[in-house]
Amino acid sequence: MSINSLYFVAFVAIVCILYYIFPKKAKWVVLLIASYIYYFLASNKLIVFLLFTTVSIYLTALLLGRIDNKAKDKCKEIEEKELKKKIKHRAKTKKKWVVFLAVLINFGFLACLKYFNFIAGNLNGLFALCHFQIEIPFQKFILPLGISYYTLQAVSYVIDVYRGKYEPDKNIGRVALFVSFFPQIVEGPIGRYEHLAHQLYVPHKFQYKNLKFGIQLMLWGYFKKMVIADRAGLFVNEVFAHYANYTGITIIFAIILYTVQIYAEFSGCMDIVRGTAQMMGIEMAENFKRPFFSTSVQEFWRRWHITLGAWLKDYIFYPISFSKFTMHLTNGAKKIFKNTYLSKLIPAAFALFFVWLGNGIWHGASWKYIFYGLYYYIIMMIGMLLEPLSNKILNLLRVNTKAFSYRLWQMFRTTIIVFIGMMIFRSHRLLDAWKMFCSIFTWQGIGSLFDGSLFNIGYIPHDFIVLIVGIILMFVVGLLQEKGYHIRETIAKQNLPFRWLLYYAILFAIIIFGVYGPGYAASDFIYGQF
Repeated sequence: MSINSLYFVAFVAIVCILYYIFPKKAKWVVLLIASYIYYFLASNKLIVFLLFTTVSIYLTALLLGRIDNKAKDKCKEIEEKELKKKIKHRAKTKKKWVVFLAVLINFGFLACLKYFNFIAGNLNGLFALCHFQIEIPFQKFILPLGISYYTLQAVSYVIDVYRGKYEPDKNIGRVALFVSFFPQIVEGPIGRYEHLAHQLYVPHKFQYKNLKFGIQLMLWGYFKKMVIADRAGLFVNEVFAHYANYTGITIIFAIILYTVQIYAEFSGCMDIVRGTAQMMGIEMAENFKRPFFSTSVQEFWRRWHITLGAWLKDYIFYPISFSKFTMHLTNGAKKIFKNTYLSKLIPAAFALFFVWLGNGIWHGASWKYIFYGLYYYIIMMIGMLLEPLSNKILNLLRVNTKAFSYRLWQMFRTTIIVFIGMMIFRSHRLLDAWKMFCSIFTWQGIGSLFDGSLFNIGYIPHDFIVLIVGIILMFVVGLLQEKGYHIRETIAKQNLPFRWLLYYAILFAIIIFGVYGPGYAASDFIYGQF
């Protein structure tokens, strides 16, 4: 049941009606049943993996709580400080092993199902290189729907209980709902227990505002997905599939349109997800904040796939940064480089390496994804390393870094870096990405801009016009939001005829200009595969 289908819209409508009809105490049960029905319809018997993850983190959290409580009870009976320290230390050690095993098991399933063939293929290549007569057979694993998302969400719950952020929930049904909430199960956002769980369990009264704003957000999401993203995909799919037939301006155009496609699609999906939840009074985490207004790569990733970045920061960057090894590394850097900028950069660079390696690996079982993550790592490291020199040059030249022109240059520079990253991300192999990158500089095909042949690749005449209008509209909305305008609140203040005219305009734009039906192949969401 794809999110961009009438079946999903009908499913959401039924769930909303049932949610508001049922008594307060049963509302969260409606969401739980709906989530499992949705997942079963989408994955059938693969639901067993979701059940295993849920049960494992539930039992792990209870065990962590029990170890804590036993240690506290023992400490109450003892007055000796040294003995109390020993009891607490033993409890902490036990908790470490418990959480380590839980994380290992859950990530083990993810690694096996998603990365087994990738690891096997690389090991087979290494064995052949070393002339070993060993070959690991490939396996035909079916990846459960949303496993990359719900695994991170589930693991975050266990680690947060271990860290003492909150007590373990003793109701397995509520833990199950937190992990499986149906709008987010396919593509996120990756929820946190402290932000999402309470909202799911507390009954929400019907409010027309929530229903209205939720539907508005869903319509805007469907517009971005079906009118902009899928239409851009017609050109992108053709060029990337047959990149050897194209050079210069055509490749550049394909990279730009792919960037538009993936942004419109992923952010559109998040709008649909957040709109669905808002209809029932649930506010989900924002996953995009107009990333193409960013002035640096760091800022771009604070605005793009926000919940993944936050997860990597909290559960990879900080633990590595405060590990004993990093502390020793910090002390060593201070001794060698004294208390300079470089002494602070080295430990940060060490921790960030694992963040960006994790980012790449999470996206897929391929060297191109690993290189994609490390590409941004290298760009960031170069920027951080040259920052003192850059600041000196700017001061020497008396450049006004607060001027709009300088900000515009920063946004342009960041966007070019992102375009190259998107080319790597979309290419089938790293070699393909390199060939496409080299072909850009041939500067061939400029004449296709003027004879119209460029705009006929994968399109029929009206497609390109619709795409440009859609992109302009998306840009204008983003610009207004960047300037602090609240679009939905502004629309809500308008007169009734104007509001409904706008709603019908978006709805009919989706119906008339959406990419679906005869002559088109409606595509699933790109990030659903991760």
